[in-house]
This record gives sequence, structure tokens and C-alpha cells, in this order.
Amino acid sequence: MLDVSGLQASYGAAPALWDVSLHVGRGELVCVVGPNGAGKSTLINVIAGLHRARAGRLVFEGEEITRLASHRFCARGIAIVPEGRRLFTGMTVEENLALGSFLPQARAQRAASLAQVLALFPALAQKLASPAGALSGGQQQMVAIGRALMSRPRLLLLDEPSLGLAPTVVLDMFQAIRDINRQGTSVLLVEQNVAMAMQIARRAYVMEEGRMVAEGLAQDLVNRPEIQKAYLGLEAV
Repeated sequence: MLDVSGLQASYGAAPALWDVSLHVGRGELVCVVGPNGAGKSTLINVIAGLHRARAGRLVFEGEEITRLASHRFCARGIAIVPEGRRLFTGMTVEENLALGSFLPQARAQRAASLAQVLALFPALAQKLASPAGALSGGQQQMVAIGRALMSRPRLLLLDEPSLGLAPTVVLDMFQAIRDINRQGTSVLLVEQNVAMAMQIARRAYVMEEGRMVAEGLAQDLVNRPEIQKAYLGLEAV
């Protein structure tokens, strides 16, 4: 579904990504893990069309989209849940969700999409008329994910969805991500919570300093001593 090859990106003269390649197959849940500053958010923003690649190729469902205008990515079936949620806090939950179905093809299915979002996140059903800024952090993350789903994406990009959430809420959030994938949406998850990400992903990539340093089946990677030591705080015995 998504093939990224030789990707390079920078902020001015400062390089952020070096020769990054990855693949997300149809129906897959793939995670990218790594420390702060590794380039994970830059990578996902390039794939979403929010940051222009300096070199390399993005191919989505057989079409090269590397130089596609930013606003065209959503129409192609790619949606992002950005780090920090970025809701319109003075608008209601329902209004925030409706923004996700702005494009004509999504607008035509708005009612069905809203029903699906509320089935996934029942806690939002009683909050539709509330300002998004009045919700808890976990509920705001539900709205952010729901807004992306309202566009009916084929590929959902998630940037640090567990950031700032209580541990019990994180468990629910990862279960929801797994459910979204099981319903047929491909997912690329960028996450610092390595243990949780590896539990729900089929395959994983590890980034450091703007480069991919490891890739493979998630369960194989999480059992490698160097990954356990560097990211899980475990020492090999």
C-alpha cells in the first residue's frame, strides 16, 4: 500500500531524515519507534504531506505522491492524527469531528462515519455538544482519532497517540487502534511507548538520528537484547 524509499528531509540546512525506507502493506499495523529527536514525527509528517521531502519517493497504492500538493494527500486516502491532537478547542466535539469529513466523498457518508466513531469511542456520545477544550486528555485524543476516521482513510497515521495520557487511558487507546486496524484500515503508528507499540504491531522499524537502524516482525525485534536494553530498560540475562 505505502512504499517509502530513500527519503530525505530537512529543516533549512539541518537534516532530519537520511535515506529512510519503509513499507506498509494493505491491512497492516506497522510501528516506528525510537527516542526523542530520532525523526519519527518528521517522517510521519512527510508521509502525510505536511512536510516536503528533499529527496526520495513516496508511493501510495501504486501512485507516486512525493510532489503531490499537501491538500491532495487526504483525498488519496491518507489521514493523520498529529502529535498534541490539535483540536479546535472552542468548537464542539461534533463540529471537530465534522471537519474530518470535509471532502465531498466523506461528507456524503458523514452520518455513517459518525456512528462508527461513536461505536469505537462510546464516551464521546454524551459529549458531542461539549467544547472540545473541556474534555479530558484521553477524550480529546478520541476526538482527534475520530476526526481522522471521519475522512474514511485507507491509511491512518498516528503520531505519539499515548503522549501525556494516564496509563489506564493508554491501554484503552491502544485497544482502539487495534480495533481500527482489525476493521480494515492500515495503520502506521509512531510511538515512544515501545512496549505497547510492539504488542499491537505486526512489523516494526527502529529509528535513531534520522535513520532506520532495525526492522522486522515486532515480536522478533522486542526480543532482541539490544532493543530491550536501549528502549525497554531491560538487561539481557
